[in-house]
Amino acid sequence: MKKVKMIINPSSGRQSMESRIDYLCKLLLDEGYILGKFFTKEKDDAMFETIKACKEDWDIVIVSGGDGTINEVAKGIAQSSRKIPVAILPSGTVNDFANYMNIPARISDFFDMIKREQVIDIDLGKIEDNYFVNVAAGGLLTNVGYQVQPEAKAILGRLAYYFEGVKELVIQGLEPINVSFQSKEYTSEDKILLFLISNSSSIGGFKKLAPDADVLDGLLDVLIIKDSDVAELANIFFNVLTGEHINHPNVVYFKTNEIKISANREIPIDIDGEYGGKLPANFQVIPKGMKLLI
Repeated sequence: MKKVKMIINPSSGRQSMESRIDYLCKLLLDEGYILGKFFTKEKDDAMFETIKACKEDWDIVIVSGGDGTINEVAKGIAQSSRKIPVAILPSGTVNDFANYMNIPARISDFFDMIKREQVIDIDLGKIEDNYFVNVAAGGLLTNVGYQVQPEAKAILGRLAYYFEGVKELVIQGLEPINVSFQSKEYTSEDKILLFLISNSSSIGGFKKLAPDADVLDGLLDVLIIKDSDVAELANIFFNVLTGEHINHPNVVYFKTNEIKISANREIPIDIDGEYGGKLPANFQVIPKGMKLLI
């Protein structure tokens, strides 16, 4: 009998998620799985519970939450010597990584995925002592994810991010930052609006923001948008829908296994939608850092 630990963020998603989780639990118990449930209350609860599950005799971790909760589980896996497979049950506002991995939305399909036990080893990103599953970023609008209030996300869903983004544009304008990049592939000091270090191609609801990203290639994708006027920036973001933005002269795009980034002032870093410290920082890939059920 397989033992499944469910790590659930009760504040993530809407009330319908509660009935979805109950239905999944019923399917698992009826099939003979041994089930344990853990509800997060504070930051890093999911990380510590994952570390505990890896030390004990659990076979699978199911994480139910948004990108931030998934990030905490990944951090717990990265810090554990025994890496048990993780299944992602998306329940947040955006769920970039779950969407990128085509995780089933229907509970019956998700249950079938658990039973099949098809596992792949995916890469993780690392920033100093922190980790990310999907993306780390700095610059224009990258603080939107962790500035949106939970109440607004619960009521407005994805619209909450758009409203916060408009507000931040009014406050920030298009003020460039002086940033230094050091890697084998690209070393330069640039005036930029935004940088992204991505593990997958889907970021902020845009499916082709890092169009060549692959969680299995042992590399991170770096996207840099240099200082641009409003018309140039509009053209870049319009082409994000097709992935053609990487050919714009004000966009730098490449793959690397490690890059150091510093700036002329304090620039906060967003890690999977949560605040993750400030520059300078060293970003590197952890190949095959987590086992994922697909």
